[in-house]
Order: sequence, then C-alpha cells, then structure tokens
Amino acid sequence: MPDTMTETNIPYAIRSYSPERLRHALLQMYLIRKFEEGAEDSYTRGLIHGTMHLSIGQEASAVGSCMSLTDEDKITSTHRGHGHCVAKGADLGKMFAEFFGKETGYCKGRGGSMHIADPSKGNLGANGIVGGGLPIAVGAALSAKRLGTGAVTVCFFGDGANNEGAFHESLNMAAVWKLPVVFVCENNKYGMSTSTERSTAVKNIATRAAAYNMPGVTVDGNDFSAVTEAMDAAVARARNGDGPSLVENQTYRWRGHSKSDRNRYRTKEEISEWMERDPIPAMARLLVEHGIIADSEVAGIEAEAEQIIRDAIEFAAASPAPKLEEVTRDVYTKEVAA
Repeated sequence: MPDTMTETNIPYAIRSYSPERLRHALLQMYLIRKFEEGAEDSYTRGLIHGTMHLSIGQEASAVGSCMSLTDEDKITSTHRGHGHCVAKGADLGKMFAEFFGKETGYCKGRGGSMHIADPSKGNLGANGIVGGGLPIAVGAALSAKRLGTGAVTVCFFGDGANNEGAFHESLNMAAVWKLPVVFVCENNKYGMSTSTERSTAVKNIATRAAAYNMPGVTVDGNDFSAVTEAMDAAVARARNGDGPSLVENQTYRWRGHSKSDRNRYRTKEEISEWMERDPIPAMARLLVEHGIIADSEVAGIEAEAEQIIRDAIEFAAASPAPKLEEVTRDVYTKEVAA
C-alpha cells in the first residue's frame, strides 16, 4: 500500500479481510453474474422452463452481506435469491440441476429457481412469497437464542416487502425478544413495476427501524466495502446478544422483474446510469488499487468463474431427470378422519 495511506482512509473491507478472502469475494461476485447470465441463456434455448428473477447488478449486496457469516449462521432469501445462495457457498452444479429440473438439484428438481435451499450451508431457502422469509428468519433466530447456538440469521427481502404486514410484525417481534437477526432490505427501486417513490412513504426504508427500537442504516448497495462495514457491525451486534438491526442496501437490477417483464416502466437512460455503477469492476478496482491483486489477475478470476459455470451447466445437463413414478415422493399430507 502507498505510504500516504492511513488506517482511517483505507476502506473497511481492505482493513478487515485477508487478501485471499477478498479475492474469493470477487470470484463469488463474478460467479453470481455468470450464473445468472448462464441461466438466462439456458432459458432462451429452452433448457429451463418457467420464469426466473435475476439479480444482475446486485452482486455486491449479496456477497458483502454474507462475508462475516459461517455455515452455522442462517439466511432466508427471496424470489430473487440466486446471489444469496452463491454467496453462502452453494454448489453451482446443484443449483443449475435444480433449474433444469434434475434429480441432482438441491430440491431434486422440484423447487426450481425460487425455492433453492441448502441447509448444510445455513441457507434456509428462497421464497416465492413476497416477504415470506421474514417470519421464517425470526423463527430461526428465536431457535438460536433458545438453544444458545450463537448463530445469527440474515433475512434478505426486497423493497416491495417492506410494505407487507409480515415486515412490521417480524421486526417488532425480533425487537421485543431481542433476537439475533439482521434484516437486509435490497432496495432496487422497484417492487415489480412500481417505483418505491410511489409505494413507500419514507425516503429511506432503514428509517423504519426507529419504530422498532433497533439500529437502521442505509448504504450504497453497489459498494462492497460499505455493505460489509454495515453488515459486519449488525452481525456482531446480533451475535453479542444486543438484538436485531435493519440494513438497507440501495442497489439496482439491470434486468426486468422476471423474464416476462418488458421494462416499459423505466427509461433506458436510468438503466444505463446504473450499469455504469457496476459493482463488479468497482470491486476489482478496489482490490487492484490497494495491492490485493494485480490488474492482470482480474481477467483470470473472471475466466475462472466462467469455467466453473460451464462445468456446472454440463453437470446439470448430464444429470438424470426425476422418475415419473416418483412424482409424489417427498409430498406429504395429514390424514384427516372422516
């Protein structure tokens, strides 16, 4: 690092994490981007059926939010949850197999894009219900507190969910019981096609934390270091028994709400402006500027991610499909007496 650098002006992430961990974080961001581009391409070629919700442009939020988590810590995710899954250490082959409806997928091909879960890594699952992960996260945090495991739960949700009743009920209960949970709002400006300016009374969603007597902070969700700084403080607070926090990562999705979204509600200029704030090259520049990696290494890291994705798609394509006679396997019902 240059001699002019001081402890105060070195970005938080650079001060807090090893070069190896930071390089891996950049790789994870590339993996999220390449995974979703690969999923989109597979959809276009008819290899994936149904819709999907891509988080291209939001990679810093997912990876930065999970930096200080362990496999024992839990996350709950959203319908736009591929990035959270990758950031929590998922097997990319199993993820693609789930997309392809294959037996080797995380949910044996039954869940698809919106319901991937990986309990071995603490990922309690994505959720097709807007705000559906909020009460689940509170339950997981209550369990950790009652059992004394020391685990923290991070609950991802979008700006649309902050107007759901589950949001307010969950934050209130977590605060009353002082639970080890961090609520992370990934505010990408639009709940489906509705701008937050038209749907939400407060300018910054994090200000709603005050109503539940917990810290609330709004950060640039495309700034990896800013995300890690806010999240690490919130995770440490939860782990120390001081209760929940609300972190708002302001970011942007480059693609439409889902594959059927024609993007008619926002301008090309707006999308272009946010694309210029791409979090991945910004992260690469951060690492190069502070001597974590050489400029010549960036292309190699991207190529490494591309190869991992190619291998994952090949694994999924070659995996067996579920057997028709096992269509009711893992489907349960409660028998009710007549």
